[in-house]
Amino acid sequence: MELAMLLEEWRRTDSFIEQVASWQIRAARLAAFRPTPGFLHEALVAAVRKRNVENLYTHQVQALEEVHAGNHIILTTPTASGKTLCYNLPILDTILKDMSTRALYIFPTKALAQDQVAEWSSLTAGLTHDGIHAFTYDGDTPMHVRQRIREAGHVVVTNPDMLHSAILPHHTKWLRLFENLRFIVIDEAHMYRGVFGSHFANVLRRLLRICAFYGSQPQFILCSATIANPEEHAFRLTGQSVTWIGESGAPEGERHTILYNPPLLNRELGIRKSSILEARRLGARLLTENITTLAFVKTRTQVEILSGYWKRDVPERLRTRVMGYRGGYLPSERRTIERGLRAGEIRGVVSTNALELGMDIGSLDAVLTVGHPGSIASVRQQSGRAGRRQGLSLSLFIANASALDQFLVLHPNALLEAPPEEARLSADNLLILMDHVKCGAFELPFSASEQFGDESVGELLSYLADHRVLHRQSSGTYLWMAESMPSLSVSLRSASTENVVIVDTSAPEPKVLGETDRFSALTTLHEEAIYLHQTKSFQVERLDLENGKAFVRSVEADYFTEAELAVRLQMLHLLDGAVEHGKVSHALAEVMVNATPTIFKKLKLETHENLGWGRVHLPEAELHSIGYAVSWPETAADLAKDEWETALAMLGYLLRHTGAVYAMCAVSDLHAAVHVRDVVFEQPTVYLYDAYPGGIGLAERLYRAHGEVFAAAFEVVTACPCEQGCPSCTGPRPRAFAGENPKDAVCSLLRALLRDADEPRSGRVSGTGEGR
Repeated sequence: MELAMLLEEWRRTDSFIEQVASWQIRAARLAAFRPTPGFLHEALVAAVRKRNVENLYTHQVQALEEVHAGNHIILTTPTASGKTLCYNLPILDTILKDMSTRALYIFPTKALAQDQVAEWSSLTAGLTHDGIHAFTYDGDTPMHVRQRIREAGHVVVTNPDMLHSAILPHHTKWLRLFENLRFIVIDEAHMYRGVFGSHFANVLRRLLRICAFYGSQPQFILCSATIANPEEHAFRLTGQSVTWIGESGAPEGERHTILYNPPLLNRELGIRKSSILEARRLGARLLTENITTLAFVKTRTQVEILSGYWKRDVPERLRTRVMGYRGGYLPSERRTIERGLRAGEIRGVVSTNALELGMDIGSLDAVLTVGHPGSIASVRQQSGRAGRRQGLSLSLFIANASALDQFLVLHPNALLEAPPEEARLSADNLLILMDHVKCGAFELPFSASEQFGDESVGELLSYLADHRVLHRQSSGTYLWMAESMPSLSVSLRSASTENVVIVDTSAPEPKVLGETDRFSALTTLHEEAIYLHQTKSFQVERLDLENGKAFVRSVEADYFTEAELAVRLQMLHLLDGAVEHGKVSHALAEVMVNATPTIFKKLKLETHENLGWGRVHLPEAELHSIGYAVSWPETAADLAKDEWETALAMLGYLLRHTGAVYAMCAVSDLHAAVHVRDVVFEQPTVYLYDAYPGGIGLAERLYRAHGEVFAAAFEVVTACPCEQGCPSCTGPRPRAFAGENPKDAVCSLLRALLRDADEPRSGRVSGTGEGR
């Protein structure tokens, strides 16, 4: 059955249509071309024509002209619109005219880097000139090859981690690159937000500092998924003003976009059918009809659960052609899956956002997004994976029961029509800035008056000298004192400096299955946890955090595990707002959070019912961050003292999910803590805080827009059909509540907040669809 026939069948099926919050059809669009610019080298024009390309898309020609004029650019055209040629062509043109030219390509993942080197090789194969080389330089590059890359690579393709820890600290070995560096390409620029983006912006500051030392002034070419602030984001990353190219000339096939809300199983309790189980049913149907399908889920555990379901549900001929794909798999395993997708040998894949990026995985018919992935940009990037080579395609968003997803199905335009989020980063976060000033001092001496980005770092240099990290010379310059490289102790992607390697001890010889970061290991690799890998179950026998190893053995298990954290929060320093007793108070503050894994639940694979629990015995984790606090007097709502704890916990859940829409972040980026009687405010308080050391601006955004957040939360909880609170509005229903109705208690608190707000407004976006 073709996709068109299946879509028509679903449209006629009442049980399917009843759950559809929105069904949009975007018509196909023809390509818009312009002639190849006359300034391109004739050999390059001939090479392009060998690929059956006579004219270029309009945005490709615009990019060529802007780069030729010496401007920095950022492109935000859709997936598969030919952005690669927008940087390969002008760089190859410059190399052909001046063979000393060097370029640095930076990709967020190794897989994407290798994919782009293959594309470069395909283009240069049509040239009559020899000796133009592009090389991948990452952790997998053999040592004996690295010297040749430093000397002969016209294009060095790497990732931020390798640039940070291996290239910049050893810049004296890269003399030819830095003296002749003309271009820096940054692909998937939207990925550089939050903590990762804040680190990467400082890595680029260090890179430009070294370029200035060698006398080069490179030109930036950035490519990104659609974001609301492309020029601002590019400036925050690079420190350079850029030209934005956002109008695509590439053709697009007809696309059906469906928002699907799983059916209610219990209206009174607000319980819906699991989004994973609905993805199981709908995805298996697509695969059975031979429709190539990719499903995006939010966690590694969900990858293993859903891919296991599909393997069991599809016809036997397809079972070996359904795979999981996620971080933690060995590189060789991931490359095999990528090749299988391109060749059409693999028909179904369940992935985390690891496949969201722009690597070539061939043509897909359908994409399922199971639960909101954290941003509108991610939803659109995932959707763009279908129909990459024209033709009919399907993008199916399956909502889960969370308050955030239910807000989105109540307001479909928030997902489908609203502008994408701004990419936000905080390059001058003090903890991050200090790490990179240390790294920069190792690479080149700092002067007291030197600017590092927008900041003068004289005070920071003096502080580091006073603590004997740097040496202050009589000339006023600062030198690195220690023997070790500071970059080795600075992780760009998390607060952890090391990963935990997962070792299978049940194999004839111990075998490495994968890896995870140390913080995630606390909740996924504790003793007795079930670790899932390619649908197989492994039980954790021992977690050795000191040596970064988790030892597992293969087991037959029909359940998986989830761990819970106990959180203790205290305010350290008031940044803005006021602490007022007897009134509704709003404050922005530095907070210290201590989290300890406490228990884990055993959940049945098929039904997700609770089979039991166990204790987790691991050390406490500490986080210094920024939080937004809102506090009520006990008289603000008509609640008995023993009702406050439940009401605050439910409200914290609701505000965390609706707040994520306004903070433009994933729910996991924002955490909540509640105090029935806070030691500072001396009254009931809810804290929403950034889940990153030092904070990245999320709590501050909620503090500034709290009226809108409260209005949206009130709309979500009152629109929910449940009677006493549920996972779709206030979270899992409490086991016991002293009052009559916990949902009414939450509404009472929100009314008090809305009465206090100066200008209570409706939500940020509006929509016309109804969640069913």
